[in-house]
Amino acid sequence: MFDAIIATHDVYKVETIGDAYMVASGVPNRNGNRHAAEVSNMSLDILHSIGAFKIKHMPEIKVKIRIGLHSGPVVAGVVGLTMPRYCLFGDTVTTASHMEASGLPYRIHISLSTVKVLTSLKVGYHIDTRKAQVKGAEDTYWLMGRDGFNKPLPIPPDLAGGASNHGISLDEIPVERRQKFLDRQSKIKK
Repeated sequence: MFDAIIATHDVYKVETIGDAYMVASGVPNRNGNRHAAEVSNMSLDILHSIGAFKIKHMPEIKVKIRIGLHSGPVVAGVVGLTMPRYCLFGDTVTTASHMEASGLPYRIHISLSTVKVLTSLKVGYHIDTRKAQVKGAEDTYWLMGRDGFNKPLPIPPDLAGGASNHGISLDEIPVERRQKFLDRQSKIKK
């Protein structure tokens, strides 16, 4: 589903590692400040699509993705001789990953540099401030939508204090499947 969505935007899938899906715009083909709009529009489309997505063998479980965006310079190149791969390196890649990891389910977490680029485009992106959780840390932001984007987005769950923004909670697993899940988890830990 994600591959079909990115095909409609000027973005490039760099890699997938585990459950992470890394996309960039503006590399290898430069597109000026349009990179932020392309990735933002793609992110909104992915968020819309995941809201209606059903896992075939667990239709009652929702896939609660987190999306993180950051704009900045990267070093790009083909690495390796046996299995050459196009790779991106630098603080921009690390920061984008951090934006995703520190985000929340069904949210698009964006950095100040991305906010500045999106604002300069004057397209009408809807952005909310996420107040810094730590004194001295910088605020980050949520991308909430865009003028003309009328597709429904999933509603982010409320997280109680101390709740995890990763994975699935035991309460979300149907009662008839919980024991099977717990048995599998205990085997993994051994």
